[in-house]
Amino acid sequence: MNKISDVRRLLESREISCRELTQRFLSAAKAENPALNAYISVTEQTALDAASAVDQKLHKGEALAALEGVPFVLKDNISTAGLKTTCASHMLENYTPIYDAAVWESLKSQNAVIIGKGNMDEFAMGSTCENSYFGGAKNPHNTLHVAGGSSGGVASAIAGNVAVYGLGSDTGGSIRMPASFCGLVGLKPTYGAVSRRGLIAYGSSLDQIGPITTCVEDAALVFDAICAKDPGDMTSHGSEPVSGKLTGSVKGLKIGIAKEYFEGLPEAIQTALDAAVRLYEKMGAQIVHLEFPMLKYSLPTYYILAWAEASSNLGRYDGLRYGHRAEDFTDLDDFICRTRSEGFGKEVRQRILLGTYVLSAGYYDAYYNKAQLLRKSIKNEFSKMFSRCDVLLTPTVPVTALKFGANLTPVETYQTDICTCSVNIAGLPAVSIPCGFDNTGLPIGMQLIGEKFNEAGILNAAGAYERETAQSFMKTADMGVKL
Repeated sequence: MNKISDVRRLLESREISCRELTQRFLSAAKAENPALNAYISVTEQTALDAASAVDQKLHKGEALAALEGVPFVLKDNISTAGLKTTCASHMLENYTPIYDAAVWESLKSQNAVIIGKGNMDEFAMGSTCENSYFGGAKNPHNTLHVAGGSSGGVASAIAGNVAVYGLGSDTGGSIRMPASFCGLVGLKPTYGAVSRRGLIAYGSSLDQIGPITTCVEDAALVFDAICAKDPGDMTSHGSEPVSGKLTGSVKGLKIGIAKEYFEGLPEAIQTALDAAVRLYEKMGAQIVHLEFPMLKYSLPTYYILAWAEASSNLGRYDGLRYGHRAEDFTDLDDFICRTRSEGFGKEVRQRILLGTYVLSAGYYDAYYNKAQLLRKSIKNEFSKMFSRCDVLLTPTVPVTALKFGANLTPVETYQTDICTCSVNIAGLPAVSIPCGFDNTGLPIGMQLIGEKFNEAGILNAAGAYERETAQSFMKTADMGVKL
């Protein structure tokens, strides 16, 4: 398991140069990617340029920033000027942005070493990463299983030790689900805590960029590096850094358990979560039993809102300005129709059509408007629960990593988001941390949800659990770079 502190120690002690370290990760990425399919592209020259700049600073005896020189992976829906940003779609297969996303600006300014762009579900629409035009990312713990979606390539790269940390995006669980499936820490920040400028939009009122890491300490460090307020994003509030606020104590913390999250769980997941609850009690936390009756409305509310926003956001892909263009057509309407039919995959086309339907005349009130009203009710339910507790503890996903080609129905696939999507509806922060393994050795994830801008609270609770279990549930695969 590679940690940011491990890399910093090696660089600052001069045990290895940043260029040598970067070359090791680049070589590992190229060697392991045929098995993992974690990277859509490897950004070798950009990585080596950053590494050279770090080595120059070290040679001069200058101090390094927190993430300086640390190899990482960036989800391929985050814009990178001069580097392809495909959204794992045929539509943008050859698209190269002319500007950087705000989070990449922040990391690039401190010479973070980008190894490559991570695989994902097309336009972030999926729960398994199998919707990628380039084929799905595989789970390093067992490559017959998926890495999770939609940030599957980021999680696969980190769990496969071909990146130290990564940035993904989370619209309904797309950071937390891959983290759960791959035995990692995944932080979905409060909506507005991290700038979305340069994130290619799926659901604009739901999307949020956040870190995937091997430990809680690293998640806090990465969050600190990207949480500044951005005047270029009208929804950006920014957030206070959290690294210095992690005390490691949960004594007196009120942890809420809403029974609806735990209904029908597989035995292995229920057992792991029960053990986690007992451990928190042993550490001095107080367990508060709650009810969340609105949970059953979270999935339909989330998907109606997300599909509606997707139909609007993806309307720009018409082949006229950039992206894939149909070659055979009869007129403008036929050109746009063929371009979209050829450029988008089945799942994306389906979500656009459903989103257009729920926004159409005669159905707007029955679906979209009702979903917005339910969104308010879900937010109110969370507020009521947080009036009685400090954090909520839930499963991250009610299953462990699915097998490739499990051939679930769309509804069965969507149901894997049941524990995560309500967090996005309410704009709350949540973190997934490993808490056990099933009988096949696949990781199990536990989710901690906090009030808005309480990243420090949930990360502190996660870090206390991580320390108490001696990180025994945080294991990466036996491949890639071992520091």
